[in-house]
Amino acid sequence: MKPGFNLCFLGYGNVNRTLVRLLAERESELRDRHGIAFRVTGIASRRLGWLADPNGFDLTALWGAGAPAREKLEGNSIPRRNPSAQSVREWLVAAHADVLFEATSLNVKDGQPAVDHIRAALEHGAHAITANKGPIVHAYRELRDLAAMHKKKFLFESTVMDGIPIFSLFDQMPTIHLQGFHGILNSTTNVILGEMEQGLTLDEALKKAQALGVAETDATHDIDGWDAAVKTAALITVLMDIPIRLKEISREGIRDLTPQALRNARRDGWPFKLVCRAKREGNGVKASVAPEKVLATSPMGKITGTSSYIYFETDIFPGLAITEENPGLYATAYGMLADFVRAVRD
Repeated sequence: MKPGFNLCFLGYGNVNRTLVRLLAERESELRDRHGIAFRVTGIASRRLGWLADPNGFDLTALWGAGAPAREKLEGNSIPRRNPSAQSVREWLVAAHADVLFEATSLNVKDGQPAVDHIRAALEHGAHAITANKGPIVHAYRELRDLAAMHKKKFLFESTVMDGIPIFSLFDQMPTIHLQGFHGILNSTTNVILGEMEQGLTLDEALKKAQALGVAETDATHDIDGWDAAVKTAALITVLMDIPIRLKEISREGIRDLTPQALRNARRDGWPFKLVCRAKREGNGVKASVAPEKVLATSPMGKITGTSSYIYFETDIFPGLAITEENPGLYATAYGMLADFVRAVRD
């Protein structure tokens, strides 16, 4: 049995709350099958502040940490002798952090403050696991090298296609050279396009997607293609080992598509999808995100709802495809849990 690990959660929205629940549900399996024990010693968010208890919080109480969570957590768990932390570094020290789960909001411009959060965790001596795509696009090599310097792991499986092991899959295929890929990586636009094919306007389809819990309150990153572009950049940066800036990716969202155009395309057997593409060209890569008509009977044409699809072209395997069927929050949380096991098992 490995010693118990102190886990800290930065950003306590749906993903990290679901992860806490998944950890609680799999606690016995992690201990008995994998020899991994843990306790949650840090919770932080804009609403809760920097909460730390090196003795560990009650996992069950953390599942539904809603409006009264700060009072509940502080009243039941925070020792009076530990003053509240005022920064991420103070918080990591107060919580005796061994692993950071970073799940704050995406900042397309520069990946902050998530980049600083991960840097602080690695310099503290903790493994850093994130569901945030920004640090991969804006600081991957720096954080990768920093993790290696401190003999810690920087992992990010949940950033693309939830918990499907895309990045770790390529870790298991040494010397494979990725030549390119294409796919559908943004579920929000996929749902919206499907609703617009039924006659809803963009605004009506977005409201329905929000009511279903698929779309964020501000879905600009999805509709304008930013989320798909960031995922494309992350895959290029890590799997093709070619750093790429977002402005180098040709990007077009779905705002200009009309219900009539979408209905006609579906009727003709060539529905519109928001497609990500990347192709190695010399020492660089050509990449794009844009609506495309795809054959309805093709793998991309069959992707509906919150499903995703990616097709890789490699020098050894001409085609390697992965389809994810209508994942939920547990899928994203699972990616972080799997990263945790990989980090502490090695």
